[in-house]
Amino acid sequence: EKLRVSAPSNAYDFGQVVNAVNATKDKAACADLLTITDPKILPVLLSNKLEGEILLIFIQSLEHYVAGKDPGLAYQHLFYLSKAERFKVVVALLSKNEKEEVQQLFDLLSESQSDHYSLEDLESLKKVYEL
Repeated sequence: EKLRVSAPSNAYDFGQVVNAVNATKDKAACADLLTITDPKILPVLLSNKLEGEILLIFIQSLEHYVAGKDPGLAYQHLFYLSKAERFKVVVALLSKNEKEEVQQLFDLLSESQSDHYSLEDLESLKKVYEL
């Protein structure tokens, strides 16, 4: 059964949905969540709850469901994710394989055209993700 996702109004609700999505590894539902969530408020909604597993399911969902349709939205999520609390710690702890997954999303975005970012923007964001 597909997880139904509605726009979270606060960090607690967002956390509940993220936990459900992560528990079921439902990337389509996660993509729905990211599509209806304003990237700018992502750091606030994540609060101090960002973990490697959550970062990865966000990355995979953006790669498989969002980047192809809306590369600008995928970029904005990557950008604002990097502003979340604990981001630097989480990125530092990613394995080589996990970093490769993040790199794949960046590769996909660099092949896409968008008014939301330039290749220079992507390059500087890659450094933030330690790629």
